[in-house]
Amino acid sequence: MTNAFHFSPDMFAGQVVIITGGGTGLGYGAAEIFFNSGAQLALLGRREEVLSKAALALDPTGERVRFWPCDTRDAQRVSEVVESILASFGHIDVLVNNAGGQFPAPAENISPRGFEAVVRNNLLGTWNMIHAVANQAMIPAHHGVIVNVIANMARGFPGMVHTGAARAGVDNITKTLATEWARFGIRINAIAPGVIKTEALSRYPEGILTLAEGASPMKRLGEVQEVVVPLCFFASPWASFITGQTLYVDGGGNLSGDLWPIGGMP
Repeated sequence: MTNAFHFSPDMFAGQVVIITGGGTGLGYGAAEIFFNSGAQLALLGRREEVLSKAALALDPTGERVRFWPCDTRDAQRVSEVVESILASFGHIDVLVNNAGGQFPAPAENISPRGFEAVVRNNLLGTWNMIHAVANQAMIPAHHGVIVNVIANMARGFPGMVHTGAARAGVDNITKTLATEWARFGIRINAIAPGVIKTEALSRYPEGILTLAEGASPMKRLGEVQEVVVPLCFFASPWASFITGQTLYVDGGGNLSGDLWPIGGMP
């Protein structure tokens, strides 16, 4: 990540930020900004070795960054981890729901099990985090910010029907809870990235990425910082009167073009 943009060093001072999928990609990029702006971080993910490496890179002292292995699909484990974070830090101010995963395929080739796995990961896992953090921390405190990372599915998501359905569900959760929980002082927004240059791209065929690059009006893929800066803005005091919104950060990709070559998929 470049240092082209940064928040003030005390923007998030004293705040505790949970980031799911915090060990790599967008999650780690956001963690850098939050940490450099004074926050204490709880990094969550499935792979302990990845989380440990990320936490050490950010904070060798271990004073402000800690990590918890957690499969967000497991509601009981999520509840236990949130309880542990509260015991460690005392409060939770920001939740970034970044964990997720999917694979490109024509709808007719996706098995029921494959569809369910993606929905459980991207929709149910996000809900488990929101529900636990809100009930155990934010609602009692009458304070909190939630930022959900979804995807460019404004015009449907051909080639990714499973994650399109799941992310659309999170988009609706964002709008619904922004209305329901405003009375608790909780703001909730979403970021919808296009195709971004992260480690996850290595799992996609090169031809698909070339097409995605050409389909964007800006004719390129996004950079991590181009997503995590607006993500952190949503969590900041600058966005104190913004809630229930989804910001597309996709080079205009939601406006035109087809993302995946459906007919040529395996």
